[in-house]
Amino acid sequence: MPCLFPSQILTYVLSFLPLSDQKEALLVSRAWYRAAQNALRETNVRYNIPVASASLPAIENLGVQGISCISLSNLDGSPAAHQVLQAVAYHLGPHLQSLCLGGGSPTEASFMTLIMGCPALRTLDLSGCNSLFTSGMLLAQQEVAQRAREALGGLRELSLASLRDLADLSFNRLSSCAPSLECLSLAYCHLTFERRPVRVSPGPQDSSPSLLSFRNLLRFVKERAGRLRALDLSGTGLPAEALQALGQVAGLQLRELLLRGCRDLSTEAIAVLCRQQPGLTSLDLSGCSELADGALLAVSRGLRHLQHLSLRKLQRLTDASCAALGSLRELRNLDLAECCLLSGWELAQALGSECKAPPLPLASLSLAYCSALKLYPELEHQATDPEERPPSPQGPSLLLLQALHELDLTACSQLTDASLTKVLQFPQLRKLSLSLLPAFSDRGLMAVARGCPSLEHLAVSHCHLLSDQGWAQAAGSWPRLQDLNLSSCSQLTEQTLDTIGQACKRLRVLDVAMCPGISMAAIRRLQAQLPQVTCIQSRFVGGADLSLTL
Repeated sequence: MPCLFPSQILTYVLSFLPLSDQKEALLVSRAWYRAAQNALRETNVRYNIPVASASLPAIENLGVQGISCISLSNLDGSPAAHQVLQAVAYHLGPHLQSLCLGGGSPTEASFMTLIMGCPALRTLDLSGCNSLFTSGMLLAQQEVAQRAREALGGLRELSLASLRDLADLSFNRLSSCAPSLECLSLAYCHLTFERRPVRVSPGPQDSSPSLLSFRNLLRFVKERAGRLRALDLSGTGLPAEALQALGQVAGLQLRELLLRGCRDLSTEAIAVLCRQQPGLTSLDLSGCSELADGALLAVSRGLRHLQHLSLRKLQRLTDASCAALGSLRELRNLDLAECCLLSGWELAQALGSECKAPPLPLASLSLAYCSALKLYPELEHQATDPEERPPSPQGPSLLLLQALHELDLTACSQLTDASLTKVLQFPQLRKLSLSLLPAFSDRGLMAVARGCPSLEHLAVSHCHLLSDQGWAQAAGSWPRLQDLNLSSCSQLTEQTLDTIGQACKRLRVLDVAMCPGISMAAIRRLQAQLPQVTCIQSRFVGGADLSLTL
């Protein structure tokens, strides 16, 4: 059937669809296939290419499609790997914009061959590529460095994370080839700090050939302050005085700062940072174990344009500071996982405030492993007799977060069906995890089905109260479901698989590991019923130890 829309219009329309629906559009017709491919390119879908001779035809095909974002896995220094890199440079290089070599072991020669063929590169990930920096001679030759500058002149993002041999000298050589750099990651590199302040500003001649020093990094930041927008110094042991020195660099206006696992940072240091860099839109303080309520209060008051905030594993964080989150009116992603002192009531007040201000545009919320989380503690003690029940709480709730697309409540062991019925009413929610909830039963499952009909990813592993009867009533509410985790749901039988096979026609991934009531025969029937399912995890079903990739 001929396509009734011009290809440009069809591509534009498809670009608004979720990735899963774009993949479905590939199957409609040849015209839709081409339009969907164009839409996938525009959304920067990353293609993972194994470095092997068998990948050469696929690389040529991807080059014809104009793919611009790839990741190379299993990269080593073998002749076969060099051949693959040459093919990537030839077929994909002219339009390649994002390249990930993370964890690979390329030789310096093959790396340079690849880079020279990628003049449009904007993002380069060399995390864990220690082989490039072991000798300390990368880009040491002037002629090679000049060619690299021509190839990397448009580079905007560079990841040098987890490089044990990265030193000042090699860092300076590489960064000098990327004058347009805006985002830099040195996460989990061994950064050295001087205890005494440096009075004389260091120059390139002071670069260490064996150590990566904070003094050299600070010099780089001062030189690039007008362009630098994002820094990732997670796991570097950054002390408070070093963070203050970075924050006060003249002309520096960071938008993104990641400091995961920097355990020496204090609440006072974060408060100073918020005054120095008020334009931050993304901040990650996960695992900064010395931080307490004062840090969240400082962030809420000082970073009014914040969109992404991660405070995972802050064991000192309490409900007292959560009320301030309501002032972050642009917040889209919030991660409070493993904050074990949070009960959630103040959080619900902050995020679900019914004041005249519009609701927060929050799209992703993680409260996983918040063991004290209840959200609505009053509901847990209501009497069974309606006349004896106290009035339902009329305060603010999470229900106003209608933009929410992802919610993680894994291992929030205090949650019950009553509280989940109150909370889980999000028509647009696409991804939900309720794994490891000991009180979650069929009643709660049916409440989720009514309140969250758009789910595409659902995890309810280790929920031992779920039964076939609950799934028989709930499954029909999720026709869009693609990824389902039922592992260790001990009451489920093959009846649930039959129900899912009839109701969830878009299913792609299923985990039924450790489900003793499900047999391999039932799994084979599901495979015949839903041939598009690509992966079924089935370890120890019916006594077997199997994982099927279909």
